[in-house]
Amino acid sequence: MVAAYLQRRGWRVLARNWRCRLGEIDLVARDPDGVAVVCEVKARTGLGFGDPLEAITYAKLRRLRGLAAAWLAEQGRGFPGVRVDAFGVLWHADGTATIHHARAVEP
Repeated sequence: MVAAYLQRRGWRVLARNWRCRLGEIDLVARDPDGVAVVCEVKARTGLGFGDPLEAITYAKLRRLRGLAAAWLAEQGRGFPGVRVDAFGVLWHADGTATIHHARAVEP
């Protein structure tokens, strides 16, 4: 769902569920400016356990930065920049969802 959301906005999905020994990246995309964006996606069916974005901890962000470096090293090409964005997906009872995009997430 987040990949389709990004593509409708002119982004290009470069990788889905990319894995290495350090862990997994949900999505890697290139934004319209050419920046490589490591995307962490968190989904919830309600707010009983908080907003989906609240589940992204400092430790998770540190790991994502290391994963971003590993992904970039594997690519063999440069990008004008790299950042980590987070996407919170909140599913509603009627089957629709709301996506919240947090750009350049910082600890």
